[in-house]
Amino acid sequence: MTLTDATVVVTGASRGIGRALLEAFAGEGAAVVGCARDVDALDEAVADARATREAADADREAPIEGVRADVRVATDVERAMDVADGIGPGDGVDVVVANAGVNHGDPGEMPIHEESYDRFDDTLQTNLRGVFAAAKEGLARMPADGRLLVPSGSVAVDAKPGMGAYAVSKAAAEAIVRQVAADADQTAAVVDPGIVETDLSGPGGRAPEDVAPMFVWAAGEADAEEIDGERVDLRTWKRATRSR
Repeated sequence: MTLTDATVVVTGASRGIGRALLEAFAGEGAAVVGCARDVDALDEAVADARATREAADADREAPIEGVRADVRVATDVERAMDVADGIGPGDGVDVVVANAGVNHGDPGEMPIHEESYDRFDDTLQTNLRGVFAAAKEGLARMPADGRLLVPSGSVAVDAKPGMGAYAVSKAAAEAIVRQVAADADQTAAVVDPGIVETDLSGPGGRAPEDVAPMFVWAAGEADAEEIDGERVDLRTWKRATRSR
């Protein structure tokens, strides 16, 4: 897929990986819509993405927009996808990165049997139902060669103490990716960038901007058949781009 002619939606775009992705896709020349609950932070992220676009290619006119959306609310996600559907250079939404997520606690200190019902429910509403909503509304507006990317991590497949509802939500979100790959014409893949320093994971790990190119590769250059229904990790990405 050529990203200069693509329309990309990134949920959870106001911070962390989502914010870095907004800038990365803008730098590729794509039309980009970022979604988040925090309007002020989202506006700042969009402004930075526009500055990145200008620095990369002053003549490129593909729009970059922010839409206030809570992925727990289906109508919010639907509205964001409608905005993206209407602003891009092509027909529909080409790439959806279902990145929005929450982690209500400190990693390693959230035993699953000590999670409150409210915290468990909100984690699943955001990290699982939010992915479902992004997939459902995105695929409805996506051509057959479109791509759904869902960030995840090793806790989804390798249980670690104290990761609680967050780990459960990531494992379930990966199951959505596999089911989309089985049911839909479009490509769906899990992207595991390893440990990244964000508000969700805490200090340590790679900077979000250092792993953003991995998502750009998965969205455009990666072989669709090879990644469909699969987990794309750092080793896969580095092996595929080693000759650069």
